[in-house]
Amino acid sequence: MEEVQSSVAPPPVAPKASRLLLQLGAVAVVFAASPTRAFDLDRFLAPKELVLHLTALLAGLFAIPAVRRAKGGWIDLALGGYLVLGVLSASFATNPWLAARAVALSGSALVLYWTARGLRVAERESALVNTVALAVVLAAVTSLLQAYGLDSAIFSPNRAPGGTLGNRNFVAHAAAFGLPLVIVAGLRALRLLGVLFASFGLSLVVAVLVLTRSRAAWLAATAAIALIGAVLMFDALRREGKVWGRVTLLAIFAVGGAVAALAIPNTLRWRSENPYLDSVHDIANYEEGSGRGRLIQYGRTLRMAAAHPVLGAGPGNWPVQYPGFAARRDPSMDPSVGGVTYNPWPSSDWVAFVSERGFLAAGLLILAIVGIATANLKRLRAAQTSDEALAAGALLATLAATVIAGLFDAVLLLALPTQLVWTATGALDARASGERMQAARTAGFVLALLIAGVGAARSVAQIAAMETYAMTNDRALLAAASHIDPGNYRLHLKIGGRDHACAAAALFPHAHEAERGCR
Repeated sequence: MEEVQSSVAPPPVAPKASRLLLQLGAVAVVFAASPTRAFDLDRFLAPKELVLHLTALLAGLFAIPAVRRAKGGWIDLALGGYLVLGVLSASFATNPWLAARAVALSGSALVLYWTARGLRVAERESALVNTVALAVVLAAVTSLLQAYGLDSAIFSPNRAPGGTLGNRNFVAHAAAFGLPLVIVAGLRALRLLGVLFASFGLSLVVAVLVLTRSRAAWLAATAAIALIGAVLMFDALRREGKVWGRVTLLAIFAVGGAVAALAIPNTLRWRSENPYLDSVHDIANYEEGSGRGRLIQYGRTLRMAAAHPVLGAGPGNWPVQYPGFAARRDPSMDPSVGGVTYNPWPSSDWVAFVSERGFLAAGLLILAIVGIATANLKRLRAAQTSDEALAAGALLATLAATVIAGLFDAVLLLALPTQLVWTATGALDARASGERMQAARTAGFVLALLIAGVGAARSVAQIAAMETYAMTNDRALLAAASHIDPGNYRLHLKIGGRDHACAAAALFPHAHEAERGCR
């Protein structure tokens, strides 16, 4: 009786609404930003996190019937275990607000993955993947607009050309992992107009990759292109004549985008006379500059991981604990603000996952990603049609670019890559599943949905507190904002007084300013 009921299709409105929400969210996350420049990072991060969580929550609610019907496997168990360990780690974190924020990203990521995979139907998958590719192109457009002189309140002048992502590295990472999606969108297009549109989008994405000078993105994009090239050698594609004509067109537009980026004067001001050649020359330089800083940071962070091997230092708590492990004159530390790191995360997703959540949780995540990649590699080898081969190739190339960029920068620690990568991964992942795991899968999905809901509420509180901080110096209003967002370190310092200084010191125990005020 249960088997008969499980085969009944859900009302058509539910999957359509869920799919539409995923598509709208993929575009909205690109443009979500606040003009409040008092918080030059969080004014981009918090609004994008809100879009991520709302998309996951609403799309996931509509997709519950589809997710319950889908078959599960050990990969889903690994992802669920990673999430549960993250929640457990967060319960012991020094800064619970940062921990809640980081766990919420993980919860929403899994909701998007399971939702997109549960909704995956052959004739509908391409629309969702194409929307993610479009979102990457739109992010590139905002970056180019800033690079060529457009001034906007939602652009950051300090990290140009980041466009609506606020940081040139962020948009470069998006261009790298989005590159294979744009290419495959052109190769799979049903009409010539779609091929031309994808080709033009590819030229914009390549131009952004050049202009942003992100070495991590260059390495990631190179790996993605190499993988797509290898996919084209498979039998299912070699015998497709139209594919090679499209490859030629896409290549011409890609080269044109790179040449245009180098030839057309822009408003970017680099310190070097030959910035792009210098970036190429320094791509593997770890003896000085940012490369040497990364090696110091990785070594010290691994000491932190060794000190917290089981559950880690707490999700999102790297900047809280790292000052206690920092080297003398550590480049990751801000010399103008004692006891505080320059960035709120380490220069690597994987270093962050290991140090913040422990070796077991990081291992489960890596195992799941390897499992998805291995299953889809088998699918690629067995592909009978060009469409199936390209879908598997796009997934492999996207995952490769994301993992490689994440070795050298923060990628999946951020909302936009989390939303786009996990949505595309779920939509493209057509691996054969094992036995049905309805109860465990439903329980994990509901937990992730609840976490996404908490994340949405937390993001609203952050945005409200940031706006209050920027708009007033009234101590009563600021104190009210601190009750809305107790984890806002800068807000506590602005309010002043011993109680708020001690609250700030509890959030960042190594921060000298808070420590002095709490004495």
